[in-house]
Amino acid sequence: MIVRSVRSDDLDPLFELIQKSEFGLTTLKVSKDVLATRIEESVFAFSRKSTKRGGHPYVFVMEDSASQEIVGTSAIYSKVGGFEPLYSYEIKPSVHRSEDLDVHKEIATLHLHEEHDGPTEIGSIFLLPAFWGQGHGSLLSKSRFLFMAQFSNLFEKEVIAEMRGVVDSSGKSPLWAALGSYFFQMDFPKAETLTSKSKKFIAELMPRHPIYIPLLPLDAQEVIGKVHDLTKPALALLEKEGFEFRQRVDIFDGGPTVHCALSEIRTVRTSQVAKVAAVKDIGGDAPKYLLSNCSMDFRCCNGRAIVDRQDVTLSPAVARNLSVGVGDTIRWSN
Repeated sequence: MIVRSVRSDDLDPLFELIQKSEFGLTTLKVSKDVLATRIEESVFAFSRKSTKRGGHPYVFVMEDSASQEIVGTSAIYSKVGGFEPLYSYEIKPSVHRSEDLDVHKEIATLHLHEEHDGPTEIGSIFLLPAFWGQGHGSLLSKSRFLFMAQFSNLFEKEVIAEMRGVVDSSGKSPLWAALGSYFFQMDFPKAETLTSKSKKFIAELMPRHPIYIPLLPLDAQEVIGKVHDLTKPALALLEKEGFEFRQRVDIFDGGPTVHCALSEIRTVRTSQVAKVAAVKDIGGDAPKYLLSNCSMDFRCCNGRAIVDRQDVTLSPAVARNLSVGVGDTIRWSN
């Protein structure tokens, strides 16, 4: 399996892939025109010579090198906010007290939060179920961190990930049914699709006053800050990388937003650069690493290598997967 930067000719297979994604993966519920624009912006971002932040998406695909089939995708959005704010609910305590009755009560409330000068966001991750396991999901997710480590100047100091909340197979979200549906007068799947085109309607329709969580139906209360069962492994991986929940949740399905400073992401912090000293057969006993090239024409894979200080020996297959040769540099992480 290889993770690489998206190309223009990936449009058709990538669109076919994301049609198989489940409800709740909001950034993948897009039309073919929107996806084409995202790919075009990403291709431009990967080809830029500037070292300044540009607010562009960086889209990656996972390719089965044997069949050349695209089986997964992920993305980095170098900056969110700006023309379209990043909206979320912040969970805050509301204090109610009465000295006469000797009552002191803290009640959790949801406050609409707008972020105009936002962080970098990782998201849009989807892998065909047939390829779950064997480290493929980890490769798809963590490959982005090697890219961010190599080109950290392109990203903000803070990184977030909005995790998929609790939505069933028919597209029903308990929080949406209890809250958003009353203001938007549409079902969750339609609202999810609209956010890929514009977020203006959120500012126009979403309630601005704090919402007392205990006044919501019990099934809605229970999913606030919780992830979909299929998202639990992705959340566990990010938590191992240093991401943490800071009381921000999605306004539609209540899924948690997790945060980490870019420099504190484990793979970013511990990854190292080495020069390819040799390309030769190294046997099946050599350690396995997460490996990438150091190019904007990005390629990343899991593979065996022999690392000796700042030199590395690769097998011919791994060198071919990374499009590197003797004298080139690679980035690696355990």
